[in-house]
Amino acid sequence: MAGPAWRWVRSAARLLPAAGGRAPAAPSRGPGCAPAACSAPFAGSASSRSGDDSLGDRRARILSRGLPKQKPIEGVKQVVVLASGKGGVGKSTTAVNIALALAANDSTKEVGLLDADIYGPSIPKMMNLKGNPELTPKNLMRPLKNYGIACMSMGFLIEETAPVVWRGLMVMSAVEKLLRQVDWGQLDYLVIDMPPGTGDVQLSVSQNIPIAGAVIISTPQDVALLDARKGAEMFRKVHVPVLGLVQNMSVFQCPKCKHETHIFGADGVRDLAKTLGLDILGDIPLHVNIRESCDSGQPVVIAQPQSDAAKAYLKIAMEIVRRLPVPPA
Repeated sequence: MAGPAWRWVRSAARLLPAAGGRAPAAPSRGPGCAPAACSAPFAGSASSRSGDDSLGDRRARILSRGLPKQKPIEGVKQVVVLASGKGGVGKSTTAVNIALALAANDSTKEVGLLDADIYGPSIPKMMNLKGNPELTPKNLMRPLKNYGIACMSMGFLIEETAPVVWRGLMVMSAVEKLLRQVDWGQLDYLVIDMPPGTGDVQLSVSQNIPIAGAVIISTPQDVALLDARKGAEMFRKVHVPVLGLVQNMSVFQCPKCKHETHIFGADGVRDLAKTLGLDILGDIPLHVNIRESCDSGQPVVIAQPQSDAAKAYLKIAMEIVRRLPVPPA
C-alpha cells in the first residue's frame, strides 16, 4: 500500500480496535446510586435539549439539499452494474465473464471492471491480478490490466488475507475513491460488480454516477429470488433502468450420461422476470469449468471461448448492449 492517495486506508486501519480489544464500558454506578438518580442529571438537561436541537437543525439542512447531483466518471461513456441482492449466486463470476464478453464481441470497445465489494473483493483472483496501482502525476490510480480489461478493486490495496472491518461511512468513502480517484482512460463500458444487498454501497453508486443499466443475477432458487426481487425494486426506486435478469446455475448436465438436472429449480428467474415485467437476458449452466477457470484466474470466456458456457456469456453481453441507450458522443 504505497501512495498518498490511499493514506486514508492506513489511517482508517488505526481507528480499529486492536485484536481482542473491547469498546469502552459504560460508567458504573456508585454504591447506593439508584438508576433513576443516576440518569436524572442527563434526562431533560439543557445540554441534551440543545444537542437535540442541533441534531434536528443538521438533519433539516441535509434534507434540504436533496439527493447528490450525479456526476459522470471522466472518460467513461456507459456504466453497467451487475447486482444480485443475495451473495453466493455467482455474481462476480458473471461480472468478470460479461466484461470479457463485451470486449470479445466488439474488439473496438474498451472495457473496464470495478469491484465495488469492499468487504469481499473477488476480481483480483478471478482476473489473475496482483500488486498496487501506480499513481499518475494527478495523484490518480492507474487500473491494473489483464486480458485487455482495466480493473480496480479494494483487493489491490490490502493484503489478500486482511479483513476490512469498517463501518458504513468508511466503506462509502472507499467506494467514492474507487470511482473518482482512478484514471480509467477512455472506456466504452465500465462494468461494476456490486456487493450483495441493497444498502450503502448500492445507494452511493446509484445516486452519485449516471448508470446506463442494471443487470440482476440470480439462481432459480426461491431463497435467492426473494433478494433478487428486492435488488430490482431498489434500482427502480433510484431510477436506474433494469436491463433484465440472468438465470445463473440454471441446469447441471452430467458429464458422463448427459442427463440434465435442475439443482436449484427450473424457471424461477423466468417467472420472476414475468412478474416484474422484465426480460431474461440468458441462462448460464452450472458447470465445473466455469468455477475452475475463474479460480485459476483464466475465466471461461478466455480459457474456453468455444464452450457452451462461454457462448452463454457472449450472448448475454450482446443482449445487454442491445438494451443500452445510445452512448453520448
